[in-house]
Amino acid sequence: MKHFTSEILMISPNKFRNNELTSSDNSFQSKRVEKISISDKAILEFEKLREVILKNDISVHAFNDDSEFDTPDAVFPNNWISFHKQNKAVLYPMYALNRRLERKSSTLEKLSERGIEIDITKDYSHFEKDNKFLEGTGSIVLDRKNNLAYCSLSMRSNQD
Repeated sequence: MKHFTSEILMISPNKFRNNELTSSDNSFQSKRVEKISISDKAILEFEKLREVILKNDISVHAFNDDSEFDTPDAVFPNNWISFHKQNKAVLYPMYALNRRLERKSSTLEKLSERGIEIDITKDYSHFEKDNKFLEGTGSIVLDRKNNLAYCSLSMRSNQD
């Protein structure tokens, strides 16, 4: 199988839960009570996915969310950062205040400790002060082959 990506960043859902700052307009979140915690389920799924990716000869950089902040959605780093060729990266403006704290994680330092130096080429996070957001590839789909981006406009995806 030919892969476009040879390395993947995964953040463990060890702090994953319903995010009260985003649940009102995020249909993927549920408030129902379950016998096994959503965090426990997410950790099991995380480990299974990690194993499948590794079996397909793709390197996985898996880290725990060890930040001091309340970051229940840190398992989705694709919202605050996207990675591009030659270790280039782009930072994105986040709608929820606690999602913005994900950028303060030690993820980039941990990658650096593994010999992966990330060069932030664009930082759009300053748009947060204008209430304009674009939550990375959670908000847009990048068609790298055809150099296109697709977006569904919402509170998390400002047209500007």
